[in-house]
Amino acid sequence: MSSISILHRACLRLALLPLPPLRARATALRPPPLRRHLHLPRRSAMSTAASRLSHIAAAAGGGAAGESNEPPPAGPAAAQEDDGLSSGDMGYRLPPKEIQDIVDAPPLPVLSFSPNKDKILFLKRRALPPLSDLAKPEEKLAGLRIDGNSNTRSRMSFYTGISIHKLLDDGTLGPEKEVHGYPVGARINFVTWSQDGRHISFTVRIDEEGNKSGKLRVWIADVESGEARPLFKSPEIYLNAIFDSFVWIDNSTLLVCTIPVTRGSPPQKPSVPSGPKIQSNETKNVVQVRTFQDLLKDVYDADLFDYYTTSQLVLASLDGTVKPIGSPAVYTSIDPSPDDKYLMVSSIHRPYSYIVPCGRFPKKVELWTVDGKFIRELCDLPLAEDIPITMSSVRKGKRSINWRADKPSTLYWVETQDGGDAKVEVSPRDIVYMENAEPINGEQPEILHKLDLRYAGTSWCDESLALVYESWYKTRKTRTWVLSPDKKDVNPRILFDRSSEDVYSDPGSPMLRRTDMGTYVIAKIKKQDGSTYVLLNGMGATPEGNVPFLDLFDINTGSKERIWESDKEKYYETVVALMSDKTDGELSLDQLKILTSKESKTENTQYYLQTWPEKKQVKITNFPHPYPQLASLYKEMIRYQRKDGVQLTANLYLPPGYDPSKDGPLPCLVWSYPGEFKSKDAAGQVRGSPNEFPGIGATSPLLWLARGFAILSGPTIPIIGEGDEEANDRYVEQLVASAEAAVEEVVKRGVAHPDKIAVGGHSYGAFMTANLLAHAPHLFCCGVARSGAYNRTLTPFGFQNEDRTLWEATSTYVEMSPFMSANKIKKPILLIHGEQDNNSGTLTMQSDRFFNALKGHGALSRLVILPFESHGYSARESIMHVLWETDRWLQNYCVNSASKADSDSVADSENKTLSASGGSAAREALGPEGSSYLPRSLL
Repeated sequence: MSSISILHRACLRLALLPLPPLRARATALRPPPLRRHLHLPRRSAMSTAASRLSHIAAAAGGGAAGESNEPPPAGPAAAQEDDGLSSGDMGYRLPPKEIQDIVDAPPLPVLSFSPNKDKILFLKRRALPPLSDLAKPEEKLAGLRIDGNSNTRSRMSFYTGISIHKLLDDGTLGPEKEVHGYPVGARINFVTWSQDGRHISFTVRIDEEGNKSGKLRVWIADVESGEARPLFKSPEIYLNAIFDSFVWIDNSTLLVCTIPVTRGSPPQKPSVPSGPKIQSNETKNVVQVRTFQDLLKDVYDADLFDYYTTSQLVLASLDGTVKPIGSPAVYTSIDPSPDDKYLMVSSIHRPYSYIVPCGRFPKKVELWTVDGKFIRELCDLPLAEDIPITMSSVRKGKRSINWRADKPSTLYWVETQDGGDAKVEVSPRDIVYMENAEPINGEQPEILHKLDLRYAGTSWCDESLALVYESWYKTRKTRTWVLSPDKKDVNPRILFDRSSEDVYSDPGSPMLRRTDMGTYVIAKIKKQDGSTYVLLNGMGATPEGNVPFLDLFDINTGSKERIWESDKEKYYETVVALMSDKTDGELSLDQLKILTSKESKTENTQYYLQTWPEKKQVKITNFPHPYPQLASLYKEMIRYQRKDGVQLTANLYLPPGYDPSKDGPLPCLVWSYPGEFKSKDAAGQVRGSPNEFPGIGATSPLLWLARGFAILSGPTIPIIGEGDEEANDRYVEQLVASAEAAVEEVVKRGVAHPDKIAVGGHSYGAFMTANLLAHAPHLFCCGVARSGAYNRTLTPFGFQNEDRTLWEATSTYVEMSPFMSANKIKKPILLIHGEQDNNSGTLTMQSDRFFNALKGHGALSRLVILPFESHGYSARESIMHVLWETDRWLQNYCVNSASKADSDSVADSENKTLSASGGSAAREALGPEGSSYLPRSLL
């Protein structure tokens, strides 16, 4: 059962795609910059601390090992001083205080609403975690990173405290009540409400000596008193949270994944291998996989994977009763039926693979009674190493097996008819089935619907209404079907048939209400005249920006009535959740209650209750401004045009107090991330709102507003492939054209100095940055590229949304790779990468080799490898050092850069010297910066 998160819902709005059909797992309503993230009640416990917005850290930190708070010396000459910057052991540094203060601001709490929406948990957090948290030992197995000491995923963020507020009848909050009784210094995870809202469950862990993580124990707190206690009386029962963790079966019983009490010590790695490592394809199978990381390497790894992931399921009652059910296995999910009579239990088993992660291992799904009695096997899927890399390809066999949210115990699932291969032409492509948990008299599964595109989910309402979604990536087509699942005489019909790229035509997503069974179904709204509607919650994209709305929509006629819309002039408002969902059946419009968010360019997000019919609005939060020093910054959504006529947009930010007539043009940082489109019209549509509050994360480019920069954030860089054309075949051409248009616009406005414009990006944005410095050196004075991939021949079976192989599109792979154009990069480039990047495609080796190529051509470049960091950076020491490196780079090569004419002349001179001297003169001209490198073992 997946989470009902507002973020997940937003991701699916493009196609009116489905919301999760069953009980919500723990999600959270986060204050800015994590806006509109609702923590709805759920039946099973998944980490709420592991934020759905992974680019913002939710853990706290300690001090960095920096040597100075002072900004680096300005000017290119400073980079040539022997200040230790070329050393591989320079220590961690701190950025200027004005940046530090923003990053170190105390985080605001996460909010979690009770099932009855009458209470709110405030989940308290610390700031950035210390590097010592990341330095804890971890095992890299089958695509997972595991903390063996705690038997959880490694690097888990956590909460530091829980407080409870009543939501009073007038919409205001009652006094704070602290949850108490757990150990001081506890790290809290997996916070979950019981179905009746009388208890909350969570896990507690205490770090041990020697920087070791403690194991997780499940705790229970009484919501009325706030008193907490361990769920298990025995101190030897610990949670195994590698996959699933625990789930409420009813108001007094939890089903918990525990570490088997009979488990011994971890297997020991043989000092001498028993034989060579062998992989074979003597059967000539076509197996194409992307560059997955942290895979199993040998038999020992497979044994270690089993050791950490094997769980014993235990039924635990609040009165202390404990009952193990089933045998120990590698359980990946446990899903109770809505009526709590059955369990759908998923597990993975051998044979394992050395080339794909555990999500593709053989998977068995079984049906049990709630007390652990085996009923039947739903499927046993084989190892899936051969899923085609073509977009919209899927695994063979049953998939997306779920419980119907509107029925006590009815299963539904989908089966592919094309073998999972999107290149195979067949009709239908997918078939959706449903079946009772225990079929009677040999009943066969019933066909719910046949689809010609790829199945994308279902939203359930009742026996007369369900919405089924299908989509196809290559054409961007998406359809929504209306079904009457239990009325055989009513034929399915298409409700919406549109392009997922066309945000202007997005009708919105149906809002859900909670049922008495704890599941979530489409809410039906009844007006006084007896007519019935569904509520569509939409982002409301328009050429002027997003104007979110709430519509009453008649499924039968297609007519709609707008009952709420965001303010357009100053504020940006969204509907976050339906609050009047306590009663089964239809909801009266006159009793409608919703939770909304409200923000502006200068006012951070706050949350409000709105009630009908008077549409009274009551403010329920009063979060302080997270960075008051930037409260008066200037923000404008600007529009401009590419030379081929494509309309582009960007958010332009200017520092507080900036006066163009007095201050003149500023140094400018352009930060972006390209995207692929099938049509120019869709690529030119406006996304986002000019009134959104500028959330500033720990590594956000907006931090440089505090350093006097103009920031052009997220300028659209559409890479378009219309018709049969592949977008990436003209990647460089369109990339440069988009960048030229953006630079011309900020220069024309007089806010950016034409010789002091830097470019940067993370991941695919880093790839963009390197390409722009190679192919558009006339636009930018320097670049900052974080965690990127630069040589596409190292990702030969596809990358990003490219699903052709290197051998099918050789010229595209080569021309897109900035590694192949390293000899063209003459402007200073800063490369930053996590030493343990586990993102598919962005191995740390990518930056290593790119830096060596740059250095081999005398390019002014610098490579910073961050110990223990992954694709995104989380430790305070790492983040502060990244900000110091970036600020130093921008000060030296942007703020104090020479004019374009001078730098081009110098570059030409250096090239000639390099050719004549083999590179020594160029290195001397660049000083120690030209050859700086942090020694490390190459991958």
